Amino acid sequence: MDFVAIYLLMLLCLNIFTNSFSKGIPQPSCIKSERQALLKIKQQLKNSNMLDNWMARKEDCCKWVRVFCNTVTGHVTELQLGNSNDTIASSRSKKAESLKLGGKLSSALLDLKHLSYLDLSNNDFDPTQIPDWFWNLTSHLQYLNISGNKFQGKIPDLLTNQASLVLDLSFNNFTGSLPGISLNVTVLDLSNNVLSGSMSQFLCYKEHQMKLEVLNLEGNHLSGEIPDCWEKWRSLVAIELCNNNFSGGIPSSMGALTSLESLHLRNNHLEGEIPDSLTNCTQLLTLDFAANHLSGEIPPWMGERLSKLIIISFQSNRFHGHVPDQICGLSSLQILDLSHNNLSGNIPSCINNLTAMISRKMSCSKISYNTSKGCFFDNMALMMKGAVLDYSNTLGLIKLVDLSDNNLSGEIPTEMTMLTGLLSLNLSKNHLVGKIPSNIGAIKTLECVDLSENNLSGTQLQSFSASSFLGTKLYGPPLSTSKTQVPASKIVGEQVDNRTQVDWNFICMEFGFWCGFLCVACPLLFTNSWDASIFRILTKLKIKHF
Repeated sequence: MDFVAIYLLMLLCLNIFTNSFSKGIPQPSCIKSERQALLKIKQQLKNSNMLDNWMARKEDCCKWVRVFCNTVTGHVTELQLGNSNDTIASSRSKKAESLKLGGKLSSALLDLKHLSYLDLSNNDFDPTQIPDWFWNLTSHLQYLNISGNKFQGKIPDLLTNQASLVLDLSFNNFTGSLPGISLNVTVLDLSNNVLSGSMSQFLCYKEHQMKLEVLNLEGNHLSGEIPDCWEKWRSLVAIELCNNNFSGGIPSSMGALTSLESLHLRNNHLEGEIPDSLTNCTQLLTLDFAANHLSGEIPPWMGERLSKLIIISFQSNRFHGHVPDQICGLSSLQILDLSHNNLSGNIPSCINNLTAMISRKMSCSKISYNTSKGCFFDNMALMMKGAVLDYSNTLGLIKLVDLSDNNLSGEIPTEMTMLTGLLSLNLSKNHLVGKIPSNIGAIKTLECVDLSENNLSGTQLQSFSASSFLGTKLYGPPLSTSKTQVPASKIVGEQVDNRTQVDWNFICMEFGFWCGFLCVACPLLFTNSWDASIFRILTKLKIKHF
């Protein structure tokens, strides 16, 4: 039983205890003015079938669906009116569509003075500009999610919030430049909008250290150089700048981000070499520099200083020189993609030291990064079976080596066949010679192998007997020509995520069982209801066919 299952079981058991404990304690009903505000909010909404029990004759609004109150004061503290993308995608019924809210945002939200959590994500609001009054909510909210709607217009500077704020405005149609933010914003997701201009005003000229831990600007129209002024952003754990129009080099001041675990710069116009200052970023788990114009040699220090790396994706750049032997020191590395570069020399014979690719045991399905708000899960675009797929929820189960389309020479090292946990191996379009190692069939987990367009002599895969591949998931000559193997999505429990969005899921806890038990139990005895807490956890869980 995994941690989440144990954790939820623990919550349910404690809920029973708490309900029994509190039977004799009267629970406050909601505040009359706040009940009236909720009814005004409902009046402005369309398709509000999910809010059927929001009725004037039901006086206790704390018992209304998706409304959560403080169990001591009775004030409304949370409105969870969002829809899970997964629920919508997995159900095409009219009932599921009727759960999506539409209409307009009501200024009655401002009457909920104690509201700290507002989720309006993945609804069907009119494609309109956010009213100015709405942004005033950020002064006291701790969580605001309006992602996956059709909101337009410019985002104003958000400088007034007093509390730590998680802000998700992704997958809308916001335009203009990046907004200024206060130092109390801890998570900012502006991905997949139409924001443009430079990052300079947003990033530079800060007097104090910012508290931002997650910055996601993927999928906009941002341009210019990535500013070289990251010294005031030392709390950053994850940076996502993919799919923009950035140019210039990777700024050396990123070396000041010693807490950084995830750095995605894919699909821009970056050039130059990888700065040596990144040797200071020793917590890095993911380096994604794919689809740029970076050049120079792959730094040997990566294998020495960045010992925690799980993912290296440098494909489609202009790197040259040898694949450094020091990379073999990355015992946690599961994805190595150096394809479509100008690398030369031999494949390192020490490649069998990549021990994470040897294990056949299923590791954690997600690659997660810790923040003060819990953790989030990373994603990655990977070439598998000739197609680029976005993996997120089972990214941690993928084990891949792709060195294709380079100028590598020499023989395929027999040590390569010791990577018995590989799902995909691509060495095509090089100048490899010699014979294919006879024990390649020892890689039982292989689903995709491509050794084409080399100078391999003697035999090719077709000359091996079918017994050489017993237990693998390969097909095609000399095996059956029918595709009978279990697809990658089944083996690793993966379902391809069609979005390019990073899943920001703040439900992962890292501390021990009893610490978690006490930290959750004590506050909930005196604050929000157990129903609210369990609903929040279930809402945050991305329940897919993983």
